Parts: sequence; structure tokens; C-alpha cells
Amino acid sequence: MNDRPSQLIQQLQLAPHPEGGHYREIFRSELKVGFNSGERDALTSIYFLLQKGEASRWHVVDADEVWHFYEGDQLELWIMPPDLSKAEKIILGEVSEHSKPVHVIPAGWWQAARSIGEYTLCGCSVAPGFEFAGFRFLKEEEKEKVKLLKEVPEKFL
Repeated sequence: MNDRPSQLIQQLQLAPHPEGGHYREIFRSELKVGFNSGERDALTSIYFLLQKGEASRWHVVDADEVWHFYEGDQLELWIMPPDLSKAEKIILGEVSEHSKPVHVIPAGWWQAARSIGEYTLCGCSVAPGFEFAGFRFLKEEEKEKVKLLKEVPEKFL
């Protein structure tokens, strides 16, 4: 068994995330930008760690999110448009023919993830900055629609 994930959780001071895995916010901009007839921090960034058997459940964020691969095994990142009409799998990892180190998820798109191996350490940057008020999981009727997409692993629901 690999103890690197435990080391990272301790060294980076990661805490459990509501969607699954562990995280810690590492940056929240003091700069404010206009957003949805209000104001929001310009940018936020977190460390995000998924261990073998953990999944980041389907969720949506109301701002653009950039995933960055840092270390460990490849990450299977699933995305769906707002209408939940189709699912696409992206592989994050070292630069290769089948994976890339960065992927952007547009605001309002659904996302879910899991490590393909023992663990994956990523970073996620959100602009305008992340707020839990702009985050939500699938509702029951949305889950039923996603279940019809046969390629989507059940563990994300």
C-alpha cells in the first residue's frame, strides 16, 4: 500500500471535501470582480486529492474551473453539458498521447472524477472565485437522466 496519499493529506493539511476526496483552499484573491449582478473574488485555488476507491461525485459550479495535474496516477475526469445530454471522459496526467496536465470545465458544466490508480493530486482553480452557494450535486431527477448514459460509471452518482 502506498503511504504517499497519507503524507500529502498531512503535509498539505487537507480536509475531507463534501464531493469526495480531500482538499484545502490555498488561494483566494483579494481582487473583486462583478459576477451575476454582484461581486465575487476574482480567483480561488485548491489542492485536491483522490485516493483509490474515492470519487468526486457529479457536481456543477457556476464559474469556470481549471484542473491541474500535480502528481500520482492519472485522473479520469468526466464532464457533461448543462442539459446532461452526453458524457465525455478526459484523462489528466503527464503529457502523453492519451493524457494532458490541464483541462478547463466551463461554468455550468457537470463534472466528476476518480483516480485511475492509488492516488492523484490535482489543483483546481475557479474564476470568478468558488463559493459553495454556486455549487450543487445532481438532484434525483437529474440522476435518473444520467443513469441512461451507459458509459458513465455508477460510482459517481
